[in-house]
Amino acid sequence: MEKKSLRSVTLGAAFLMATSAVGPGFLTQTTVFTKQLLASFGFVILLSVILDIFAQLNIWRVLTVSGKRGQDVANETIPYSGYVLAAMIVFGGLVFNIGNIAGCGLAFEVLFGIPVWVGALISAGIAIAIFLVKEAGAAMDLIVKVLGVLMLVLIVYVVFVASPPLGEAAYRTFWPETIDARAIVTLVGGTVGGYITFAGAHRLIDAGISGEENLPQVNQSAVTGIVLTAAIRFLLFLAAFGVISMGMTIDDANPPASVFQNAAGVVGYKMFGVVMWAAAITSVIGAAFTSVSFFKTFHEKLDKNSNYVIVAFIVFSTIIFLFIGNPIRVLVWAGTINGFILPFGLAIVLIASRRSKVVGNYVHPMLLQIAGWLVVAIMAYFSVKTLIG
Repeated sequence: MEKKSLRSVTLGAAFLMATSAVGPGFLTQTTVFTKQLLASFGFVILLSVILDIFAQLNIWRVLTVSGKRGQDVANETIPYSGYVLAAMIVFGGLVFNIGNIAGCGLAFEVLFGIPVWVGALISAGIAIAIFLVKEAGAAMDLIVKVLGVLMLVLIVYVVFVASPPLGEAAYRTFWPETIDARAIVTLVGGTVGGYITFAGAHRLIDAGISGEENLPQVNQSAVTGIVLTAAIRFLLFLAAFGVISMGMTIDDANPPASVFQNAAGVVGYKMFGVVMWAAAITSVIGAAFTSVSFFKTFHEKLDKNSNYVIVAFIVFSTIIFLFIGNPIRVLVWAGTINGFILPFGLAIVLIASRRSKVVGNYVHPMLLQIAGWLVVAIMAYFSVKTLIG
């Protein structure tokens, strides 16, 4: 692969992971937890970024070295575990995608005043069109990069207008007043939980980027994706914190929209519509692509017709949304659900990293293994604590 093409694909994989994470639930979770924890939410973001980096590096490296997708690595490591992992991922991806379709509809309502269901149908049609073009992979890479940059620029503007107390935010990021276990599980789950952890790695494998010789590019792509996601999360946190610090209230009916509107008035509200749609449509693309990549290898016909299966996944998600309406509460809980998947999937990958039949002669760094098992332990603990607490 040419150097320019390699760089484009690795950057596309990073943006696919980042924009898959930044969906309607991401926007809602960030605003809700900022309202609850105020400046201390910065610490939750910082901790989640550290956990994210170690989770991503372990999974992306092992999968790309083996050249195999998550479910196949799992099945070779522990018999039938790949089917369990695939079922968990697809279920989590479907839950997320219903919320993503809803987010698209809400964004169209904000921008154009049309009914939510109409906006959802139009957006689903756009997502489907991307996977029906001849070079679907390249089209997907381009769309997620353009919309990712657009989100970043608009959120930076809102932060500038909101003028948050940066000193307090920075101080509490390293010295919090309170630590919320559910917030940590939800943030990590919403950033690298479930299908999101594997999105970029599966995109690289689909593009033929695998083997030990490509590890520098894989590392760079993984870290870039996490940094992009963290930047957007911190900026949203600062925007919400700035609005709260000015004494304005955040509407529980639509928390992120009220942040943009309070900060920049009607223009801010319309900007929220753009950010919400960009976040939602890229997450529809990421969730559908990665969910299908988890079961297409189970049968050659599924693999051969994977783009049509992705289209069917988007159609199915849209139909469910049209029947049940906007799953507002699902948006916050979706991250929590995927947080439970992370320790299971990561543990299997870490075991696989020691199996020569999976990774050949590759020696996985001991530091990454130790850090990976720490992430498994921390996320398993916080997940159980959230469940029983």
